[in-house]
Amino acid sequence: MQVFFLFGMARKRIGSAKLTRLEARARVLQGAVKVAFIACCLALGFVVVAMAIPQRRKLEKLEAHLKLSQEQERTVMEERDCRNIELRALRQDRAFLEIQARDRLDYFREGERVLRFRRDR
Repeated sequence: MQVFFLFGMARKRIGSAKLTRLEARARVLQGAVKVAFIACCLALGFVVVAMAIPQRRKLEKLEAHLKLSQEQERTVMEERDCRNIELRALRQDRAFLEIQARDRLDYFREGERVLRFRRDR
């Protein structure tokens, strides 16, 4: 069996043994190209992963900082709410105002027993 290839205007005759060798070389080259393509894809994948690792660590660090900030914000908001309640009570409740004033100034009435508790802040 003879196969003819057309290169430009000239025809070249290739024998079957030579054709078999060329086909074998072509298959080897195709396999090598596939292996090289897979190796390049794997290398590119490793590069992407290697570049993502520092970004992931930075993200985790920022998330931890955000969580800490949110906890501090919640604590401050609770403190603000307590202060607002105390302020409202001082403005509107005369009994509460009297208790606070007597406590700060260490005043007490005759016959009254005052108990003090230490608070750790």
